[in-house]
Amino acid sequence: MDAAAGSSSEYGWLLKHDASKEYSRERGLQAPAGYALTIRELLTLPSLAGSQLIAGARGLEQIVLRVNVIEVPDILPWVKPNELLLTTGFPLRHADSGEPFDPGALVELIEGLAQRGAAALGVKEGRYLADLPAAMLEASDRLGVPLFLIPHDVGFDEVMSEVFAHLVDRQAFALDVADRMHRALTKIVLEGGDLPQIADEVAVLFDAAVLICTPDGRVNATAGAAATLQTLEGLPLFDPSGRLRTERLHHGLQPAPGTEAGQIAVAPVFAGGTDHGAIVAFVGDGGLGPVTMQALERAATVVALAVTKQLAVSAVESKFHGDFLRDVLNGTAGTTVQIMEHCAQLEWDLNRSMVVVVAELDPDAAPADRATRPPAAGRLPQQRLTAAWQQVVRRRDRRAPVVGFSHEVVTLMPVGDNDARIVVDDLIAAVTGDRGGGRHSFCTGISRVIGSVADIPQAYDQARNAVTVVRRMRGNGSVAHFDSLGVHRLLSLVDDSAELQAFATEILGSLAGDTDEMIDLRQTLQELLNTNCNVAETARVLHFHYNTLRYRIGKLESIVGPFTTDPILRLDVALALRVVEMEGL
Repeated sequence: MDAAAGSSSEYGWLLKHDASKEYSRERGLQAPAGYALTIRELLTLPSLAGSQLIAGARGLEQIVLRVNVIEVPDILPWVKPNELLLTTGFPLRHADSGEPFDPGALVELIEGLAQRGAAALGVKEGRYLADLPAAMLEASDRLGVPLFLIPHDVGFDEVMSEVFAHLVDRQAFALDVADRMHRALTKIVLEGGDLPQIADEVAVLFDAAVLICTPDGRVNATAGAAATLQTLEGLPLFDPSGRLRTERLHHGLQPAPGTEAGQIAVAPVFAGGTDHGAIVAFVGDGGLGPVTMQALERAATVVALAVTKQLAVSAVESKFHGDFLRDVLNGTAGTTVQIMEHCAQLEWDLNRSMVVVVAELDPDAAPADRATRPPAAGRLPQQRLTAAWQQVVRRRDRRAPVVGFSHEVVTLMPVGDNDARIVVDDLIAAVTGDRGGGRHSFCTGISRVIGSVADIPQAYDQARNAVTVVRRMRGNGSVAHFDSLGVHRLLSLVDDSAELQAFATEILGSLAGDTDEMIDLRQTLQELLNTNCNVAETARVLHFHYNTLRYRIGKLESIVGPFTTDPILRLDVALALRVVEMEGL
C-alpha cells in the first residue's frame, strides 16, 4: 500500500521560523510542529511508542511520505523515496540461499534502501529475525537509514492507519495555508497593491528571499531579509546587468548553485497563454520543501493577475506617451514651451543635454538560447525589447523618456558633455546581457549630443541613420554613434545595392572577390591608404619585408591601376573598399 497514492504532491515544507508562524497566527491557522512527518515524530505515535531504535539514528529527520509492507525478498525495485517499510522479517529470512538469514543480503538491502531514498525500516520483534546481524546494523548507521524494532503485539494495520491519518491531516493543513495565502494575495491586488507587496507577503510566509522577474530575468520586485537577499544576489545566477539567468533554472525545487544547503523554488507566471516571468523563493539552509511549490504556484497565479493589470495600464500609458513622443520626434508637437509643459505632466525632463538612442530588432534574429528554451508565447519580441529598455533606463534616470514603437525603441537619454559614449554603452550592455532568457539581438544608433528640445527631430534622424548604416556595415547586434560613421553615411543613402556592388567591382576588379588571397591583398591595400602610401611605415605595421611589400604594390597596381600616384584613383579605391565592408548588399 502506498500512502501517497492518488496524490502528486509531497509534504516536505516545514514552517519553522517565527515570521511564518506569525503569518499563520494572524490568519487564524493552528500551525502544527511542522508540515513534514519525520521518523523522529513517527516513533512517538501511539502504535509505535514502544518501538526501539537500534541503528541509523543519523536519519531520524528523514521525511515520511508513504508506507509499505515488505512481503517478498526482492522488494528494492518497488521502493520509492521517503517510504517507510515494515516487515515481519519472514521475507528476509527466507532468502534464495535457503539459510535462516544471509548477513550479506541484509547489508545489500540496507544499501539498496539508502540508494533509493527510503525513509526507514521497521522490523517486528518475533521468531523470524530474533537477532539482526551486526553488519546490517553497521550499514544502517553508516548510511543513516533508521532501523527500529516494532513490538510483536502491534499490528501493521494500526501503524499504517496512524501514518495515513497524519499525512492527510498535514496535507490538508498545507493546502489550507496555500488557499488562505492565495486569498490574502488576491486581496492585496484588488486593493491596489502591486508586485512588491506580493513579494513581501510571500517572503514573510516562507521566511525566504523572494523575487519576481520577467521571462528574460529582469527583476521587477524583491523582498526578504537583507542577509538572505544578499546571499541570493551573490549566487552565480545573475549576469553583470543584474538579470536573473532564467535559462539556468527550471520549474520546481532545485539546489541553489554555489551553496551547500541552499534551495530555490521556481514557479512560472502564466496568464492567457502568455509567459509573464517567474516568482522565485530562496533559502540558504534548505528550509524549503515540496509543499512550497503548492503555495508558490498559487502566488504565481496572483502575480499573473497583478502583471496583467500592469500591462493593461501600461498599454494605455504607452499609447498616450508614444503619440506625443512621435510628434516631438517629427517636430510637430508645438512650441518648445508647449513641449516642456507637456513633458512635465508626463514626468519627463528634457531640459538637459541628451542623446537620442534608437534600438531596432534585427530581422530574422533568433534568441541565442532558442535551442534550449522555447520563446515566450503570446508576447512579441518587440514588447520584450521595449520592457527591457524601460527597466534599464528607469533604474538610471526615471525622468528619461523610453517609448516603444512598432519597429523601434526610442530613448532620450541625459548625458554629460564627455560621457555620452560611456553612458549609452553601459545601457546597451545592460539590455543585451549575455543574450540569455530568449532575448533577440538588436542594432543601436546614437545621435550627437543635443542641448535643446528643438534639436530632437534632427538627432532622431541621426540615430535612425546610424542604425541603418551600422547594420549594413557590421551586421546584426551592432552599435554606432552618428559621429563615427564617416563616409558610410553617404554610402547608406544609395538604395540601389546592385549599383554599389557594380561600383566596387569596377574599381577593384578581382580584388572584390572573397578568396583568401583577395582578402589578404585588400588588407594590404587598406593599410597603404591608411599610411598615405608610405611603403616603409606600411611594411613595419604589416611586419613585411620592404621588398615583399614592393612586390605586393606592383601586384595591386596591375589590378586597380597606379593608385600610389593618382589621388583621384586613390579616392575611388578607398570608397570601393568601404562598399566591400558593408554587409547586406
